[in-house]
Amino acid sequence: MTLRQIVVPTAAMIVFLILWEALVWVMGWPNYKMASPSDLVPAYDRYWALFLIYGWQTLWRTVVGLLLAVVVGTAIGMVMGFSRTMRDALYPLLVGFNAIPKATVVPIVALMFVGAHDFNTILIAFMISFFPIAVSVSIGLSTLEPEYRDILKSLGASQTTIFWKIALPKTLPEFFGALKVSVTLAFIGTNLMEIVSPHGRGLGHLFDSGKTNSDYPLMFAVLIALGFLGIVLYYVVVALEKIFAGWAERSTD
Repeated sequence: MTLRQIVVPTAAMIVFLILWEALVWVMGWPNYKMASPSDLVPAYDRYWALFLIYGWQTLWRTVVGLLLAVVVGTAIGMVMGFSRTMRDALYPLLVGFNAIPKATVVPIVALMFVGAHDFNTILIAFMISFFPIAVSVSIGLSTLEPEYRDILKSLGASQTTIFWKIALPKTLPEFFGALKVSVTLAFIGTNLMEIVSPHGRGLGHLFDSGKTNSDYPLMFAVLIALGFLGIVLYYVVVALEKIFAGWAERSTD
């Protein structure tokens, strides 16, 4: 990672916080209407232990749900990418499922698996994040040039060899692009379960506690913490992309 890639995002975040602070000051909003960045410091200082505990709970369940989404989404995408029949059959089902608001699914999952809080949270994170991965892998494989397959087949290459040598590398840029989107979606799924079906765990529970006690600085502090975790996980994906698909990156100024 270059110095520019560190300085520019950091400067953008600092500018954002300054503009946020200025907006609250100019509008004269009290902290029970709109907390400012300066109001968040006491909240972090007071509840830092809870942020560490609940932040870790939210993070590991989000990561597990995301990993599950990668495995299942890639498998579904491969089936759809290599078979037009399966693509025509599964695509409407996936679109219809993804169109259902997951906030309405959370109570159903909570009732189906009463007491299985970690499983419920991971399941919602998975359900909300696998769709972009499945679609990207499917598109990447289905648009593979048939000339490549014909040439490799004429040389005696098996379907497995074609997949590993041609199809998989070609799909990686689309896969990592979808994974960046799925990272944010997985956090949304995790916090939906933690808020809609509270069970005393995760940053969603801390947010709900702040709402119950009208502690608006704490609520905004939770939102910033969630954003921070999302950024960290996003840059983990960016690092993996540079390792496995760095060849597809185009240098721009």
